[in-house]
Amino acid sequence: MDWCRYRFRCVWRLPAPPDTVYAVLERAEDYPRWWPQVREVVPRDEASGTARFRSLLPYDLLVTVRALRRDPAARVLEVGLGGDLEGRARWTLAPEGTGTRVLYEQEVEVRARLLRILAVPGRPLFRANHALMMRGGRRGLAAHLRSV
Repeated sequence: MDWCRYRFRCVWRLPAPPDTVYAVLERAEDYPRWWPQVREVVPRDEASGTARFRSLLPYDLLVTVRALRRDPAARVLEVGLGGDLEGRARWTLAPEGTGTRVLYEQEVEVRARLLRILAVPGRPLFRANHALMMRGGRRGLAAHLRSV
């Protein structure tokens, strides 16, 4: 097992139409407005930028993000990640009743030196940290969707 590799899968159910949710998720530069753990997103151009994340642990992750797939018809957004995390993340949206089922999938390797050193003893904390971040994102997005 490579202790520095992670695979995450999370499902959010949101009370808004898929196209509305897609339009919000497509605007990564606005994530800090509704997702507390996304501290900063700085666009470089239409297809790339940098982002800074921090959840419960007192450690910021800095990543470069580049669009790999932006498909409104299929309702799929996929990005490549570099920096402290290397890999991919993907949003896949589908209608569910009157709302949306959002599937988030992420496959990454931790590149940050400190997190690599702490890979074995820290793994349960890192996974819990990610779960808290995703919970904050779902709650923040649900509240944001109610306000628009």
